[in-house]
Amino acid sequence: MAPNMEIEDWKVSGISRTYPSYRQHRPITVESWLEGKNADDEAEGLWRINDKLYDLSDFAARHPGGAFWIESTRGTDITEPFESHHIEERAREMLSKFEVREAAKPRNYRFTLKENGFYMTLKRRVREKLRKLEYSPTKKTEFLHLGIVISLFLFSWAGTVLDSLLIRALAGLALCWVATSTHNYFHQRDNWRMYLFNLSMLNYRDWRVSHALSHHVYANSLHDLEMSMFEPFLCWIPGRQYASKAQRWLSIAISPLVYVALLQIPIIVRLISSIIKKNTMQWDHLIGFTLPVFLYFTTGTGLKASLLSWQIILGIGSFIFGFVGLTAAHHDPRILHDGDAQREDIDWGLYQIDTIIDRGDIKWSDLLVLTHFGEHALHHLFPTLDHGVLKHLYPELRKTMKEFDLELREINHWGHIKGHHQQLLRINKNPLPPGSKKFK
Repeated sequence: MAPNMEIEDWKVSGISRTYPSYRQHRPITVESWLEGKNADDEAEGLWRINDKLYDLSDFAARHPGGAFWIESTRGTDITEPFESHHIEERAREMLSKFEVREAAKPRNYRFTLKENGFYMTLKRRVREKLRKLEYSPTKKTEFLHLGIVISLFLFSWAGTVLDSLLIRALAGLALCWVATSTHNYFHQRDNWRMYLFNLSMLNYRDWRVSHALSHHVYANSLHDLEMSMFEPFLCWIPGRQYASKAQRWLSIAISPLVYVALLQIPIIVRLISSIIKKNTMQWDHLIGFTLPVFLYFTTGTGLKASLLSWQIILGIGSFIFGFVGLTAAHHDPRILHDGDAQREDIDWGLYQIDTIIDRGDIKWSDLLVLTHFGEHALHHLFPTLDHGVLKHLYPELRKTMKEFDLELREINHWGHIKGHHQQLLRINKNPLPPGSKKFK
């Protein structure tokens, strides 16, 4: 897959020199995104950090975070993930051991990470805060997560035995919450909890790419795999070339159907691709079938009833997951999307702030923060930190934002729901860069 050098003038990303190669082929998948990134990133088959190339092949098995993060990113630019995933300096100090040479060409991405810039300034302060911070909040997160997982099996069992739609709906909510709370763990080093994400029929491996390596780094841009995978059904990028006004109205009408199918479509696509092309199924895909097997062996209702109950729970959970996830923080006409005017200095941390409006209505509850993608700005800036720790970093965030004349924007969920639909309909690009006027 080679970069297309002759493209229409509208096929331009504000954060990179080239139009993403992966968007030129359908279907868009995790594998095609990584393949396109290999073609675009000028990493010469190695690992690129800023303007240097490193060979991390022999280090992968020893990587404290797990081999996946290294093995899956070979041939790509990992500058921003490297900085945001390693708050302490130890990883940077080790880099020289693996240095191969200077990169032959400039970086594809326009982000800056200057030592006196917003992100690196905030990172230094967070590093100092974490050294003093009591990590007991992580214990509460683990307790909440375990309780959610147990509630999923209890509600699923009770809903199936009693043939109760209401209890199945509670099981669907619990399934959604298992996925959203386990999202806290697949960002981190390998751990047993990350596998529980697969109970939703999604796969933590795929989401480490589509969410952690793509969306978290290139949010709201053409490089954001999570956005591209929804096209042509949902399109948040402004411009008639990406979706007409009629298509955008249609997307609002069909969005509930998209939500309902969200948890099952990825594994169906992967299964079909594995049959007709190359097998990409992993053993942990089977974890998704734990719930129906559990219902079959414990409820005594039979195979058909167990499968039907599971499908009802899965459909309800999928709808809630899609609804909550897509209205969490990123889509509103006041939020930066690719095509809108950018700041002159695209500091990576500033870019994250510009692509988010936080939910202010859930900050009072650790449970809601964990299950509704709360503390979203801080989570994007420091994705490997436990959600229970993030709230303790607001003094450092606010101090740094004040120095750089930034606002921490917040609205409630209803505001996000309205903004999400307005963004789906938005065709005109914002001509003013972020920060040009105060948030209302």
